[in-house]
Amino acid sequence: MSLLRLALANLTISRLSSAVNVLLLALGTASIAVLLLASAQLSSSLTRNAAGIDLVIGAKGSPLQLVLSGVYHADVPPGNIPYEEAARWAEHPMVESAIPLSLGDSYEGYRIVGTITDFATLYDADLQTGNYWDKPFEAVLGSNVADMTGLKVGDTFSGVHGLADDGDQHESSPYSVVGQFTATDSVLDNLIVTSTQSVWLMHSDHDHEDAHHDDEDEHHDHEDAHHDDDDEHHDDDNEYHGDEVTLLLIKLSSPMGLLSLPKEVNAESALQAASPAYEVTRLLQIVGIGLNWLNAFAGVLILSAALSIFAALYASLRARRHDLAVMRCLGATRGELFYLLFIEGLTLTVLGIAIGLCFAHGGMELLGNWLGDGQGLTISGWAWAQEEFVLIAGLLVTGSLTALLPAWQAYQTDVSRTLSSP
Repeated sequence: MSLLRLALANLTISRLSSAVNVLLLALGTASIAVLLLASAQLSSSLTRNAAGIDLVIGAKGSPLQLVLSGVYHADVPPGNIPYEEAARWAEHPMVESAIPLSLGDSYEGYRIVGTITDFATLYDADLQTGNYWDKPFEAVLGSNVADMTGLKVGDTFSGVHGLADDGDQHESSPYSVVGQFTATDSVLDNLIVTSTQSVWLMHSDHDHEDAHHDDEDEHHDHEDAHHDDDDEHHDDDNEYHGDEVTLLLIKLSSPMGLLSLPKEVNAESALQAASPAYEVTRLLQIVGIGLNWLNAFAGVLILSAALSIFAALYASLRARRHDLAVMRCLGATRGELFYLLFIEGLTLTVLGIAIGLCFAHGGMELLGNWLGDGQGLTISGWAWAQEEFVLIAGLLVTGSLTALLPAWQAYQTDVSRTLSSP
């Protein structure tokens, strides 16, 4: 009988103890692996969605809020900014390109973004079907939007004000779907993209309708004069909203601009400039504090599992000392006894690691399927974090060290003394 088969037979004698030890190690392994996978995929997603965007210029407020709303579309923006002021900074010598975004409406929870066609180049997106817009109220869908809503080229839909489904619906100005982007695994997959003019006209029409209804209630007897006032009011609204965008996505012509341009924007205007790279790093540091505590808890589980394996092997050695002595009499060498105990400890360790990794990756895949693709964040159990190799190596070393002492004691078994003892 080989040493491996003998070791497995010995472990099956105490199935409950072996199962508990393996489960403890599996839980510790799974806890750390899940944190590693989540951290790696979150970092990758944040970096991928911010690629090509050096700065975000928008209204004063929280810079993190500005980045979350403008780059990741995961928050509401601090406010709108004058278009003329935005255009001034877009023409700055240190700016290579500037993409305006106008936010505010949505459809079934998917944000409608008014911008220019260069916006799609940030995500290396191509058109899967259809074309870009040629006139206002034509829209191109992200791949997830098309899949989840069932919209296709030629369909029409009406947006609502804000991100909630119960917002004011713009039924008088429906959008026509003229194209669909290919899947990019980015935030673009969850956006509805249209022209800036569409958003301007949409909100000027919306304000005009509200004012129109209010004036009708108050001046129902002066219908003719009211219509004249409406026309004038509509022109004023177009001019006002046409002078605002929500923010600018800036690509700098030189890395030196990261040092000087934000200071200029913050000091010389009522706007602010935020760096996605800096804000993402700060966000990950905040998240990392919580992850460190969870890692510490998982480390305690692994340490408990290691001590439990050591205790089980040591107890097994004590209970089997006569059997080991008999094996020596039958021709087994000291080295074979050493490897027998060592293989038992390593087998428990490998089983715990394997089951723990299956728990972690299987759980991540189920979570990803349940959550779906949101805000460009794809959670998958098929992904592999580089740090997992370090985790596996560390666990194997820990398991090996745990098995060394019982194995060494088996190596030092005194045949005559053991057989003569009761």
